[in-house]
Amino acid sequence: MTKCDIVDQLTGKHIPAVALRSTDGTEVTLATLKGKTVLYAYPRTSPPNEPPIEGWDQISGARGCTPQSKGFAAHHEAILQAGAERVFGLSTQDTEYQREVVTRLSLPFAILSDAGLALADTLGLPRFEAGGMTLLTRITLVIENGQVQKVFAPVSNPEENAADVAAYLAG
Repeated sequence: MTKCDIVDQLTGKHIPAVALRSTDGTEVTLATLKGKTVLYAYPRTSPPNEPPIEGWDQISGARGCTPQSKGFAAHHEAILQAGAERVFGLSTQDTEYQREVVTRLSLPFAILSDAGLALADTLGLPRFEAGGMTLLTRITLVIENGQVQKVFAPVSNPEENAADVAAYLAG
């Protein structure tokens, strides 16, 4: 699927009513949230002190999950000031692992788990297989009142993704 296909497929689409477990202990249904929500999906963060999946560096767009999350942490306030009500990360990793990531990276927002691929399947999020896992392709959505308003794909520079989102919202 090309960049244009992904953007065309998702822009204007209504978010399905799927409840996702959050690292803050709640369940979040993106479809019911009012205002603007920034949702950045990423493949996975590697456990600390463990090597990445074999061949990870050869997968286009796989590397950069930690820098992307740190970028959203650094630009969190600017994104909120530019009009977003909230920011969430999204991966297929389980909530327990994601809680460790939120703590380790000092993220000021929650990460949502789509471990069962319920949101990915019903919304049509792009994904790939690696290390025996189904992982989300890096993509960022600006959602307003349950509808996708803007799609950032592909995210070729994960570290700068949050700054791009903040500029879009401000502009």
